[in-house]
Amino acid sequence: MSRTTDNSFTDWDATLASGNRGVLARAITAVENDTDEAEAILRAARRLSGRALVVGMTGAPGAGKSTLVGAYVAELRRRGQTVGVLAVDPSSPLTGGALLGDRIRMLSHAGDPGVFVRSLASRGHLGGLALSTGSVVDVMDASGRDVIVVETVGVGQSEIEITDLADVRVVVWAPGAGDDVQAAKAGILEIADVLVVNKADLPQAAATEAALRSAASYGTGTPPTVMTTTATSGSGVPALADAVASVAREHGANKRRGADQRMARQVVARALQLFEQAAEGDTVLDGLVAGLRDGDLSLDEAAGRLTDHVVKS
Repeated sequence: MSRTTDNSFTDWDATLASGNRGVLARAITAVENDTDEAEAILRAARRLSGRALVVGMTGAPGAGKSTLVGAYVAELRRRGQTVGVLAVDPSSPLTGGALLGDRIRMLSHAGDPGVFVRSLASRGHLGGLALSTGSVVDVMDASGRDVIVVETVGVGQSEIEITDLADVRVVVWAPGAGDDVQAAKAGILEIADVLVVNKADLPQAAATEAALRSAASYGTGTPPTVMTTTATSGSGVPALADAVASVAREHGANKRRGADQRMARQVVARALQLFEQAAEGDTVLDGLVAGLRDGDLSLDEAAGRLTDHVVKS
């Protein structure tokens, strides 16, 4: 790892590929905060990415996602795989930082060099993920992790952004969510490769599992695997790991394609961010809003004029 005199690395390809935990932590911080080093880090990460299996864990609060992630990570480690965990937490209203709930619940892995856990603040970004999530996944991928687990905030049906990010998507449910299953058919339920009823030792687990099987049967294409786990005891977790690995094989395990899809999403997200920054506070936007309000412009016309203005400015 060669450094310059200003304490920055000169070869991020080799530096990231080393898998050093301190380097990985520094690189993720730089990317999340968009520091001067971030672009060099991301260029290297994109060249090196495409090797890790990215598993998305999502579902409503209270389903025990974090505990299940911890148990799943332990099972992967028993199988000799290195793991990165990216837990997208709600933001602190005071500092904007992650509340770190998921990282606190995974302290059992703190001393394991084969596990790297990082929390990201959602910072108000909708869809269950932070805006920088895809970039951080690329950095973890570049560090040589075999599996990267992304746990979303846990806000329910809006968490469909994980579809674009993960190679395999696991949706976690709590017992007694029968009515919620019916309500979610057109949303989060349809993105699942694996449907898990966690806390299977509680009443109504069997009824919820049956409701999920019934709902999944109405979809198009290959129905998701439906199973139960009890994360606190580890029951069903080996079967979950097998199911995830099976879905990855069925999908062709085209990790390069998955990495390319993450980058495509990042390009679109960055373009929208730059566009919003350019348009914010612009008096032209006020005029377009007035035109919409008065019925002189359609939404498409207003959007087209704003685009032309931003591009020319």
